[in-house]
Amino acid sequence: MPQVPSIALNNGVQIPQLGFGVFQIPDAETEAAVTAALAAGYRSIDTAAVYGNEAAVGRALRASGLPREDVFVTTKLWNDDHGYASALRAFDESIEKLGLDYVDLYLIHWPQPKRGHYVDTWRAFEKLLDEERARAVGVSNFHVPYLERLLDSSAVVPAINQIELHPNLVQAELRRFDASHNIITEAWSPLAQGGLLTDPTITALAEKHGKTPAQVVLRWHIQLGNVVIPKSVTPSRIAENIDVFDFALTEDDMAAVTGLNSDTRIGMNPDDFG
Repeated sequence: MPQVPSIALNNGVQIPQLGFGVFQIPDAETEAAVTAALAAGYRSIDTAAVYGNEAAVGRALRASGLPREDVFVTTKLWNDDHGYASALRAFDESIEKLGLDYVDLYLIHWPQPKRGHYVDTWRAFEKLLDEERARAVGVSNFHVPYLERLLDSSAVVPAINQIELHPNLVQAELRRFDASHNIITEAWSPLAQGGLLTDPTITALAEKHGKTPAQVVLRWHIQLGNVVIPKSVTPSRIAENIDVFDFALTEDDMAAVTGLNSDTRIGMNPDDFG
């Protein structure tokens, strides 16, 4: 079983560098997918209120028989629940669905800058952290100005900024800002929803290293220092995606993958969404 390294967050909590995401996995399929992931060695599961599958994640965790402290669980606050009181209510709903007493990481899913409530929402996150109902708190899809506003208004620095990040969208400036403030960058849609897997640069590197294109891209993320959360519902692909710790890309390989950047998004721009 692959040994996944952990990364220390800015409050000392450790997160596995490679986890399992359940975005767009229907509730009816989520329990089997998470069960397969845990059997393959994943010890970090990333869900969200809006995914509609928190309950299925919880069922898989309980059925696994693994000690609670062995699995890092992330969930996220949806846009409708911004604001101090609303965020606290939403958190209660999420942990009830998960069947847990606490989560390891709670994220603001989107900043919604045109509404501008995320600072008030962050106060609720500070409370959850202080009460140890969330071991760490962070954000998702936050650009530099939104992070700066949080940093100016709170002593609690987000532990993680989870953003769309893949070789077509390398987010170099945002990653540098995160690193300079001791915020870990986590990549969602790390494979660009499969869109990179036929790219000639990626397929050539896969042939060179005797790995699959997906493994090459995930290894690029790992060597950049990102936390990464690929998702799949296919057991063989789930196992393949975690098997990326027995090879390394060279500096030239890394530069070739990074050179695919075109600042192309497959998801929404956080400046506009919500």
